[in-house]
Amino acid sequence: MDKTIKWGIIGCGDVTEVKSGPAYSLVNGFELVAVMRRRLELAKDYAQRHGVKTYYDDADALINDRNVDAVYIATPPDSHHFYALKVAKAGKICCIEKPMAPSYMECKEIYTAFADQNIPLFIAYYRRSLPRFDKVKSLIDNNAIGVIRYVNWNLARTASPADLSEDYNWRTDAKIAPAGYFDDLASHGLDLCIYLLGGIKEASGASLNQQQLYTAKDAISGSWLHDSGVIGSASWNFGAYKREDSVRIVGSEGELRFSVFGDEPIELITNTSQETFVIDQPNPIQLYHVDHMQKHLSGISQHPSTGESGLHTAWVMDKILGKL
Repeated sequence: MDKTIKWGIIGCGDVTEVKSGPAYSLVNGFELVAVMRRRLELAKDYAQRHGVKTYYDDADALINDRNVDAVYIATPPDSHHFYALKVAKAGKICCIEKPMAPSYMECKEIYTAFADQNIPLFIAYYRRSLPRFDKVKSLIDNNAIGVIRYVNWNLARTASPADLSEDYNWRTDAKIAPAGYFDDLASHGLDLCIYLLGGIKEASGASLNQQQLYTAKDAISGSWLHDSGVIGSASWNFGAYKREDSVRIVGSEGELRFSVFGDEPIELITNTSQETFVIDQPNPIQLYHVDHMQKHLSGISQHPSTGESGLHTAWVMDKILGKL
C-alpha cells in the first residue's frame, strides 16, 4: 500500500496512553483518525489530548467509519472476539491487543474470519519487535551458546494492593481473564519463546488459585517441547514474597540470561567468558511493532506477530491451562 493508512482505536484506555496509541501517529504512513470509549466524555478527552479528529462511544460507528482503514482493538480480552469479527466483516485491517482472546477456539474463529478474506491481522505481541529481543535471537541464530537444550522462565511477584483490596480489577476476573495475570503477562513470555526458539508441538501444566484473593487463577506451572527438540519450563506465581522475572536459555556451549519485562542487561555466559548487552527500549514501547505493521502493509517486510503466530500462542496457553 502506498497511501496513508488511517487507524481507529476501540478502547482507548491506559495501554493506549503511552505504550501504543502515540505510535500510530509517529509512524510514517499511518494516521490515528478516530477513537472510541464507552463513555463519550472520556473518548473526547483522549481525542483532544492526542490530536485525534473523531471520537465515538459506539464501536460500530468507528468500525464502519469510511475514513477508517484499520482498527486497533485495545479493550479487555473478553470483547476481542466480538469486535474482531465485526472488523473482519467490515473488511478492514486489524491489530488486536494481546492475548488475542481468552480461549484458543475464539482465537481460531478470529483467525479464520480474517484469513478467509485475506485481510491482514496483527497481534500486539510487541516484544517480537523490540531490539532487545532481536539481539537475543541474533545470538541464538549465530550459535553464541551452541545447540539450544532448554529454556526456563520464572515469573513471580507479590500480591499488589489492588489484589489485597476489594476493588474490581478485570485482569483478575475469571469471566474476563480466566487465568488472571497469566493471561496478561505469561502470554508475552510464551509468545517470545516461540519467536526465539520456534513452534511448540507439546505443552501441559497445572494451575490453581492459591491465595483466594480473586476469582482467577494465580499460580501456574508449565512445560513444553519445541519442534526443534528444545525443552521448555516455567512457573508463574502472583503471591510470592518478592518479584522475579528471569529467563535462562541454555545451550551446549553456554547460556543467555534476561528478563521478559525488565530492562536488565542481557547476559551471555560461556565457560570462558561473560558479556553483557544493554539495549534501550523505544518510546513508546510499541513503536517498532507499529512501524513493522506499516512495513508489512507496504510489502517491505513480514511482521513477526500476525494472527497465525498469535493463534499458536493461544493454543500453547490453553494446553498449559488444561483447556485443550
